[in-house]
Amino acid sequence: MADQKIEFYKGPAGGWGALRSVTNALLRQDIPVKGAKTLLSANQPDGFDCPGCAWPDRNHASSFEFCENGVKAVAAEATARRADPALFAKHTVAELMAKSDFWLEDQGRLTHPMVYDAASDKYVAIEWDDAFALIAKHLNALPDPNRAIFYTSGRASNEAAFLYQLFVREYGTNNFPDCSNMCHEPSGSGMRPQFGVGKGTVTLDDFEKADAIFIFGQNPGTNHPRMLGELRAAHKRGARIVSFNPLRERGLERFADPQDKLEMATLGSTPISTHYFQLRVGGDFALVKGMMKHLLEREDAGEQMLDHDFIATHTSGFEALEADLRAESWSVLVQESGLAEAQIREAADIYRNAPAVIACWGMGITQHQNSVATIQMIGNLLLMRGNVGRPGAGPCPVRGHSNVQGDRTMGIWEKPPTALLDRLQRVFGFEPPRAHGWDTVSSIQAMLDGKGKVFFALGGNFAAATPDTYETWKALRQCDLTVHVTTKLNRSHVVHGREALILPCLGRTEIDMQAGGVQGVTVEDSMSMVHLSHGMNAPASPQLLSEPAIVARLAAATIGHRSKTPWLWLIEDYSRIRDKIEAVFDDFKDFNARVAVPGGFRLRNTASERVWNTASKKAGFFAHPVPVDTPSHRARARLRDTVVFTLLTTRSHDQYNTTIYGHDDRYRGVFGQRRVVFIHAEDIKALGMKDGDWVDIKTVWDDGHERRADRFKLVAYNIPRGNLAAYYPETNPLVPLASVALDAGTPASKSIPVVLVPHAVPAAAPAAADVALA
Repeated sequence: MADQKIEFYKGPAGGWGALRSVTNALLRQDIPVKGAKTLLSANQPDGFDCPGCAWPDRNHASSFEFCENGVKAVAAEATARRADPALFAKHTVAELMAKSDFWLEDQGRLTHPMVYDAASDKYVAIEWDDAFALIAKHLNALPDPNRAIFYTSGRASNEAAFLYQLFVREYGTNNFPDCSNMCHEPSGSGMRPQFGVGKGTVTLDDFEKADAIFIFGQNPGTNHPRMLGELRAAHKRGARIVSFNPLRERGLERFADPQDKLEMATLGSTPISTHYFQLRVGGDFALVKGMMKHLLEREDAGEQMLDHDFIATHTSGFEALEADLRAESWSVLVQESGLAEAQIREAADIYRNAPAVIACWGMGITQHQNSVATIQMIGNLLLMRGNVGRPGAGPCPVRGHSNVQGDRTMGIWEKPPTALLDRLQRVFGFEPPRAHGWDTVSSIQAMLDGKGKVFFALGGNFAAATPDTYETWKALRQCDLTVHVTTKLNRSHVVHGREALILPCLGRTEIDMQAGGVQGVTVEDSMSMVHLSHGMNAPASPQLLSEPAIVARLAAATIGHRSKTPWLWLIEDYSRIRDKIEAVFDDFKDFNARVAVPGGFRLRNTASERVWNTASKKAGFFAHPVPVDTPSHRARARLRDTVVFTLLTTRSHDQYNTTIYGHDDRYRGVFGQRRVVFIHAEDIKALGMKDGDWVDIKTVWDDGHERRADRFKLVAYNIPRGNLAAYYPETNPLVPLASVALDAGTPASKSIPVVLVPHAVPAAAPAAADVALA
């Protein structure tokens, strides 16, 4: 671990710092040559899709189609390190539980299927057939299929996800918690009734045509670094880039493209945001409503602000929204946004002076109680000037995992549409379950209540990614069986049920050889582009199976005696799986032929054609009141004499979701440590503390349950007063299970009411659980 220090970072995003980080990532995994060769195949037509984020690929004209954090993901997968049975022989699960999340994943690639041995408290090797038989025994012994839970990570391919949802539904349940439930569920929940689609409508070509790009609650420099290239190009041609974020993020300020020789040679950089508004945490709703109110007021003054023809032809509900906006108070909008009225009006003027506007957002929008309403407010803003369904304009929710959008397209959803179930019945000859299943939060509650008894995870790190950490751990430990399909060891494998399995799978970078030869899988990016991915490295172990093979063999072992589906035949050649996908989904007509074209194809997006598959057959305006009864509002009302902060959880730059690559957050100036809390300098002074002091963070909630995260260092930072930011998963114990987005169920991890108290050194040694989250 590097020396611990807090040091202001002067450089741009990208640049030489990114190149040094790339080199260090390859060296740390002992793959300087292999890693470099592997990266040349990243995001190429005949290569593999990066296992990191879901940002789309360009035209593959460059030999280098990867970013710094993509390199970390690829290096972690292609690592020379191995977590083999000898590792597990050295450590009990209790000992592994005491290790940090970083240490667990840093052991390298898993090599053998492992089963938990309670007598020795260790994982030991097991044969694949025996593993599948154990899972089948538990599943078939359940009195009700709905007592089994099937989680899905967004890294699963389309082929794996399709087989998985098919198997689980033929088994008899719609219990499909997935990472969409924890990130962009509100995007779909807000957009479907408004536009008739749950996906963004724009493409990369639209970024070349946009006159303005509005970025809400997103930090592309860390979460989607390749997006910076598009923003840089847009800035250079004169587009306005307007960022709304509580934190000053270097990736939204300036960027040095490592592929630009002049910029690198001169230590130069390109500005990203032309305008940067630091609003309060959760203030986006009031901001956007204020922008719309300004447009109406200017319209009343005789200026042309709205696209009246578009509104009349393509929308419904405008009159109700108009009345709501006119009745809204500017004082409420200012108070709740954290911006001055003049700033809100300035942002609105930038919007109305741009003929074509794209609105992007990330989890800074989706992980709030009122996130669905906020997304519909952004949609309202776009609709007022016809910025949907034309070049250079539209909504752009930027997804995280590389195929999280594709997994939902393939049917990974606890609330499946009737049309999907009908088609599955027709194609595969079974009656799918019709009742909705459990999402992520309700799955945790079901396990706590003793209703969920078998937990199966196709990828991911459920124990670390979910809210209310210690309740989640308690829930998993109450299961009769937990199973995890994975490439590397993580926290979820040591927080296990009475029986437990770890099943190692091929990574995205590895050659997938089946009976029909080398196979490729498909993925869908954030902009609905579907393309092939082929691995090029030898598997980390001959014991590894692909995810489609694991699902098919499990299905054959569990329901093969009653299923008409030829599970093992399908995985001999993945084109057979794609034929079945085509038979179920009309948008995948000629799937195998279309995906064979370099770059793949784009799925139809009806909203981008101004075809509105809504109840009214028009795009909808939605009126919502400004949220003034959030958890933070209620906490401050109850504790009038106590300073209550609103905490948002965030990633460091050395992190992707719950995967910790290192302990540096270069752009925020944090090195060698993670237990820090970013806070305004005046708030530190008001608490009677000083920069660098240690505090404990406690959630203010009304259920009588104590939630705390101890020993965090105060770091003075450019963030609005009353707001805090700290890294997850360390702060996930602070997120109450009941704190979710209305109408979506996503954990409200970006708006947690908390108090800070001076850290008291414990008299006894810390518990293993606390060490693990250190």
